[in-house]
Amino acid sequence: MKIDPLLRALADSTRLRIMRLLSAMELAVGELAQVLGQSQPRVSRHVRILCDAGLAERRKEGSWVFLRSAVAEGVAPPLGAAAARLLNLAEAEDASFAARCAEDRRHLAAIRAAREATAAAYFARHAEEWDTIRSLHSPDKRVEAALAEALGSQALGRLLDVGTGTGRIAELLAPRATQVTAFDKSPEMLRVARARLQHLPAGSVDLIQGDFTALPFPDAAFDTVTFHQVLHYAQEPEAVLAEAARVTRPGGAIAVVDFAAHDREELRSQHAHARLGFSDEQMLALLTEAGFAAAPATALPGKPLTVKIWTARRQAHTAPAKALSA
Repeated sequence: MKIDPLLRALADSTRLRIMRLLSAMELAVGELAQVLGQSQPRVSRHVRILCDAGLAERRKEGSWVFLRSAVAEGVAPPLGAAAARLLNLAEAEDASFAARCAEDRRHLAAIRAAREATAAAYFARHAEEWDTIRSLHSPDKRVEAALAEALGSQALGRLLDVGTGTGRIAELLAPRATQVTAFDKSPEMLRVARARLQHLPAGSVDLIQGDFTALPFPDAAFDTVTFHQVLHYAQEPEAVLAEAARVTRPGGAIAVVDFAAHDREELRSQHAHARLGFSDEQMLALLTEAGFAAAPATALPGKPLTVKIWTARRQAHTAPAKALSA
């Protein structure tokens, strides 16, 4: 990292605003354009300058480009870390800059709320046929067998199934668990799951509604946490996995079943997917940052999509990085 391009990159109020937004979360270029009230080509030029200076990093996903800060304190080069500290101080000391940043975050929250409402409406419309929709993308029996194998032969203890949907995975794994918590944001989905799971012993299953970015459970409450075709709906998967790590006991297991990275853009536009799958590198980074030690992934090739199963163990004495939100 060199000082001249860094200082030139910071010598613009729009780029300062972009850096403050990226300090909280990874964002799509289109989201930045909406928040800033500028055209996407103009924002892309600002992004190019920030990336060339080493202050931000791009990640392409289908037709979207996501940006993240490259200068988080503790992982950035010294000049980058100094720039991050300067921007933190500027927002603390400069009242007009702080007000502008706060307004940007409010706009971002509104944009994200609208997207989440669209996804929630989709779930409500399709709750009854959710199993059928999911079967269009993966052979369920094969995936379920591979998930059971990936979790090993040991008892699962207290199991949290995040984004339980119709309760299919909770039902599959319930015989190996001492207690099952089926968790979902959609009341319609939980209604379907309740009907599916009603044959299980009374008191052995809890159905809880809530948001996977703010799990309503104490630290280390579960021995096993599962995400089955759920994480691709997360605007901030790092925040979701940080919460999962928080509620997983040291030595506990996590299993993430999701699509390998792909370019099926219609899944974003027609089926509310926020992410077009994950590469092994992405998932390893996400799990490691959250405080998990990952095992080799299992791949289940399909047509047109490949399903991956990533498993990991919660490391002892490792606190996951706390995700910031706007």
